[in-house]
Amino acid sequence: MPRTRSRHSGATGYDDRAHAGQVLAGHLHGLDLVDPVVFGLARGGVPVAAEVARELGAPLRVCVARKIGAPGQPELALGAVTAHGPPGYDHGLVRSFGLDLDDLAAACERERAEAARREHLYHGEPVELAGRDAVLVDDGLATGATARAALRMLAEAGPRHLVLAVPVGSPESVRALRGEADAVVCVLQPVGFAAVGQFYRDFAATTDEEINALLTELGEQR
Repeated sequence: MPRTRSRHSGATGYDDRAHAGQVLAGHLHGLDLVDPVVFGLARGGVPVAAEVARELGAPLRVCVARKIGAPGQPELALGAVTAHGPPGYDHGLVRSFGLDLDDLAAACERERAEAARREHLYHGEPVELAGRDAVLVDDGLATGATARAALRMLAEAGPRHLVLAVPVGSPESVRALRGEADAVVCVLQPVGFAAVGQFYRDFAATTDEEINALLTELGEQR
């Protein structure tokens, strides 16, 4: 059965994504990971994942999934899509906006194209996951739509175990993702969660340049 682990330290948040990654890494040692590969969900999950990769001595890769935002509320994900494969939607949420999937087709293709662009930009050496554990890291879970799309994409690569690890998340989203991974690690699951950014003092946008610098820095780890 998938496991969900949550440790409440009493902390109210993090200085920045690097700090969040350092804290998160300390919660992963008990999982007995086998030859892990750490995937940061682009963009904001990559600086968090870099700290986890450093601590585990694991290679860092980038996983790209793009949210399909609600009209007028682009940060509210009605679904998500990767560069390959069909999109996934929260059909109840889509209906609540009085929409159908045809209404979202243009947004879906726009986000798919952006996922493909970023996938090409961040492309590193291919990594074989057979017999290895894959750890997907993001800076937090709001709706969980992009994490779900990324987990399903990684699952197709056949890792030994698939782990989702985040510093903070909506309790509802954490519960909803239990069936998508072998283990879910979420350090903080605050009651009244509203947005990931409220738990970071510095939540500045992560740039492509920052991601490529981290990939270069950790590039010797295989």
